[in-house]
Amino acid sequence: MSGGSRCNVTNASVADADFWGGKRSIIRRVLRAFPVPDTIAFFEQIGVRLHEEAGGKLFPDSNRARDVLDALLREVDASGAELRAGRRVLDVIRTGTGFRIATSHGEFEADTVVLATGGQSMPKTGSDGAGFEIARRLGHTLTPPTPGLTPLLLSKDDLHGELSGVSHDVELTLWVDGGVACRIRGAMLWTHFGISGPAALDMSRQWLRATLDARAVRLTANLCPGSEFDALYRRWTTLAATRPKSTVRSALATLVPASAAAALLRRLHIDAMLTLAHFPRDERRRLVLALTAWPLPVVGSRGYDYAEVTAGGVPLTEINAATMESRVCPGLYLAGEILDVDGRLGGFNFQWAWSSAYVAATALARRPAEGVLVFARP
Repeated sequence: MSGGSRCNVTNASVADADFWGGKRSIIRRVLRAFPVPDTIAFFEQIGVRLHEEAGGKLFPDSNRARDVLDALLREVDASGAELRAGRRVLDVIRTGTGFRIATSHGEFEADTVVLATGGQSMPKTGSDGAGFEIARRLGHTLTPPTPGLTPLLLSKDDLHGELSGVSHDVELTLWVDGGVACRIRGAMLWTHFGISGPAALDMSRQWLRATLDARAVRLTANLCPGSEFDALYRRWTTLAATRPKSTVRSALATLVPASAAAALLRRLHIDAMLTLAHFPRDERRRLVLALTAWPLPVVGSRGYDYAEVTAGGVPLTEINAATMESRVCPGLYLAGEILDVDGRLGGFNFQWAWSSAYVAATALARRPAEGVLVFARP
């Protein structure tokens, strides 16, 4: 499902600043253990060459996610590991120094267990939160989860109803308890239900975490990213002096898509055919304020069914960053999205999966020979 069925394997530039959740020093340590160049080399070694696209996104040259999956499955087979698919893990019970695993096909025992079950995003894939509950029963706490990288819903009377399908660059600002908490710049897509696209998806995590904490939250969009109120007002003043016969609509269409320009003017009850020479100062100020701080009345999100990641999970302080082994349940390892780490859109969450799995696998390889069970979503 990743990358529109092409699989955005990683990003050309990945740093701890691209992630939220746990302590960045821990995230940094894990990422450095298996950085992007090692990921690229690994996939090339197993027959998947990658190429870079806009935003540093790395995709397989074949542009087929199936080729990535097939290559990984071939490596599982080549390593001598046994893959037992179609078996639901119902519980993992601590038994002295080992574990008893209850599944839909009976029970068995293991000395070591790896939880790589993901979070709760896209539950039809198997990541329905069961891994969280297993970790909790084994002694871990949880940072309360919320959807991340999910489209946001707006109240019915906003611009999205008129602009469905229109995409353009914006800068979104999240206001929490009256102050600026976060700014995210990028492309935003207006939809029939609200907003989507990279900027909205990246902001969704911030909005949902703040509302989970019962904070006073609001979201605004600067439709002319990079231009603040004063600078944009001066630009309109200059336009009025240099192009007095231009209409407000034609001038506005040089800043935002024409359909957005028309919709904004209708919402503000500004005459679109008014010439700039006759554009009143107070209406000019209203327009500039709308362009730089358009309120987005978010009423919710499309939830886990559409979320590309889960924010929250097992705190990083409860694992050893050098091995990914649990600090509260020896012999238990955790990797990927089950941990309280979530990255922005663009291949970053995959890189966290590769890096954290590498750290766990390296630690497991140093253990005495024994059976290792890895529970992962399908």
